[in-house]
Amino acid sequence: MLYLDYCATTPTRPEVIRSVTEVMTAHFGNPSSLHRLGLEAEKLVAKARALAAGTLGCKPQELIFTGSGSESNNLAIKGTALRFRNRGRHVITSAVEHASVYESVMQLADLGFETTILPVDETGQVRLTDVEAALRDDTILVSLMYVNNEMGRIQPVADVGRLLADRPRTLFHIDAIQAYGKLDCDVSRLGADLLSVSAHKFGGPKGTGLLYRREGVELLPLVSGGGQEQGLRSGTENVPLLVGMAKACRLAAEEREAGTLRLRALQRRLLDRLAALPGVKLTTRPDRLEDYAPQLVHFTVPGLRPEVVVHALEEREIYISTRSACSSDATDPSRVLLAMGLPREEAAAGLRVSYTPALTESEIDRFADELGQALARLQPNGRRKGDD
Repeated sequence: MLYLDYCATTPTRPEVIRSVTEVMTAHFGNPSSLHRLGLEAEKLVAKARALAAGTLGCKPQELIFTGSGSESNNLAIKGTALRFRNRGRHVITSAVEHASVYESVMQLADLGFETTILPVDETGQVRLTDVEAALRDDTILVSLMYVNNEMGRIQPVADVGRLLADRPRTLFHIDAIQAYGKLDCDVSRLGADLLSVSAHKFGGPKGTGLLYRREGVELLPLVSGGGQEQGLRSGTENVPLLVGMAKACRLAAEEREAGTLRLRALQRRLLDRLAALPGVKLTTRPDRLEDYAPQLVHFTVPGLRPEVVVHALEEREIYISTRSACSSDATDPSRVLLAMGLPREEAAAGLRVSYTPALTESEIDRFADELGQALARLQPNGRRKGDD
């Protein structure tokens, strides 16, 4: 098997599985209980929080544990808007955001908030001048992703953070779910008031996420109850998974610099091989690699339905994706690629390959060879020769 869909999810790291198993076995107490078992569990949660906070350069009390990256995004966006709706009702985001951000903003629009959806250039980047032009006195939130989950474009979030530094009434949320573990996510450097992370994107367990909330920033909780997570996310903490996420955070931080260098080398080789294949159009630009995250390559095959290519490779035990896993079953053209100005035929034909530093050059060559053979077998209408 050759798995090349790491942006969708990653296998849980063995070290993380061991930590989760140990805590599940020996520390089953409720962290809110007053007896010894509860206090032991509470200490584990506090240690996990401190460890994860260290990788973001923030204080432990500035981290809120959530159940996913999508929940972190929802809490950041809706929690800010609902808390400060009397201050202003204008929210800014972009046309290429993950569905958990984009749809949250659309829900706010249904509730009477005014929204600005920023365009992007032909590479998928938000222009800083557009952000500045969209700001109003009643803008309460700007929410942008650090790395686009579909085609890997890095957004100028640090520049936006500096732009908003002298606007304390406008909060800045960064969706860093595809950036954490690959790019520098120090919250002070980025100027973030809020920042989202999802554990299963870097070897942690599914069902766990983080929301950094700068000290002093108030949010309206979306889940009410027992007051856990500083009253912002009630519900008994999943201690084993939180400990596992913290372990994954530590490993990702330790390996980030060396891993990023390796990922960039793999990216160059993959782009070279793909560029030589007939019918393939690269969306990731080889001449501007510094503008793209190193862990994925995006391309289109106009004239072929992407799911046909995906299933042709699956027959050879090779796994890639068409777009974000949250919208991979959609048949419409990609909202992200359309926003970049691609024709509908190309926007409906995107494919994403994502990988880890453990990928080898021979595996890249195997993928490229198998892809070339699959494309040669497929007719322009997406059917195999002989199906008629």
